Amino acid sequence: MTENKGLKKTLTPFMLWGLGVGYVISGMYFGWNLGLEKGGTGGMAAATLVIMLMYVTFTFSYAELACAIPKAGGVFDYASKAMGKDIGFIAGIAQIVEFILAPPAIAFAIGAYFNAFFPGVPILTCAISVYLVFTALNVYGVKAAASFEVVITVFAVGELLLFSGLAAPKFQLANLTQNAFPNGWQGIFAAIPFAIWFFLGIEGIANVAEETKNPQKDISKGFGWAILTLAILCVLIFVTATGIAGWEAIVYKNGVSGETSDSPLPLALAKITGNTHMMYHLLITVGLFGLVASFHGLILAAGRSTYEMGRVEHIPAFLGKISPRFHTPANALIGNMLIGILALLSGKTAEIIIISVFGALTLYIIAMLAILILRKKEPLLDRPFRVPFYPVFPIVSLGIAAISILAMFIFNLKLGLVYFSILLITFLLYKIFKPGSK
Repeated sequence: MTENKGLKKTLTPFMLWGLGVGYVISGMYFGWNLGLEKGGTGGMAAATLVIMLMYVTFTFSYAELACAIPKAGGVFDYASKAMGKDIGFIAGIAQIVEFILAPPAIAFAIGAYFNAFFPGVPILTCAISVYLVFTALNVYGVKAAASFEVVITVFAVGELLLFSGLAAPKFQLANLTQNAFPNGWQGIFAAIPFAIWFFLGIEGIANVAEETKNPQKDISKGFGWAILTLAILCVLIFVTATGIAGWEAIVYKNGVSGETSDSPLPLALAKITGNTHMMYHLLITVGLFGLVASFHGLILAAGRSTYEMGRVEHIPAFLGKISPRFHTPANALIGNMLIGILALLSGKTAEIIIISVFGALTLYIIAMLAILILRKKEPLLDRPFRVPFYPVFPIVSLGIAAISILAMFIFNLKLGLVYFSILLITFLLYKIFKPGSK
């Protein structure tokens, strides 16, 4: 019996919804606006609609895998079962890259939002501090961590709805259509990683399957409710934020050109209320909840992903140990934190986001291949939830993900080479040092 019995089963469907939305919701608060610089409102909107289709079809497909194989390793376990240990290892490393590099980008934004209130507190100091605090919370226990996640996610969703309500009366269609394609059709492809940032991380629901009370039924509910919530919020925020004063106003700090901003919603709201109004300060305050929800949630998912890889000794075995006191993957959580802090010290938010997205797309491609292969290879595998419209959903998701990763590689060649070098080096080390992998 290889299943680890140290992880407590405490999560409910509502907690899974909170985790799923929480993993992702920071993407509504920052990061996506950088795609407007690449594609304008037209290019970013086209990229976002295609990516939204990819995520809807992916989410339902991934839910089938998560319900059939409810393991903490997520795609690592699915790929290993479908295509063997080597592909499973690559999938696991891609997942770790995604989950470890997304939090540093969010930590920068947390520091920037906090710095807006307390200019005397350096952004980097704040970012490192939140790493320490939320890693400690996750080490303490998953139920406490998940309960906290649900509470701040509800606040964050409420704040996005409030922002939309304040912005909607000031919406002007002309602001959406003005300079809609500044870089032509190629801007659509350049905007892809930032459209993905709207939804990146929802697959983390699968990584807490071993800690869910009834994974065979509850995982699909959590995925379904989460993707519906996120799709609605994505459309609302995109339309209302860009419709206030055009896309340049929420991309550049001075509203015209130059240095880009990690806080598009405060920039948009300042056009309506000014930057001294109570609602402006409320947005920044509660906006922190959205950033913290994603930061904290992705730390939780990353811990499970690294733990599972360590448990089977694909990476150093000490990372796969459960804390005897807290019954959480403490070593994996602390190891992830140290790598995340190193990434923070680089100071490059956009580059970190792009490498994280490369990892996500690799995960999606391998996962969709896994579902197609397992349907043929293991037709009798117990599947409590089956993806609707099979094989259309996984094929659509696979096709969009494959085109997206190719486009990203073309537009981000150096970062693409960095990412694939990480995969190659870790794979070679695995083949050299892992007994029985050759």
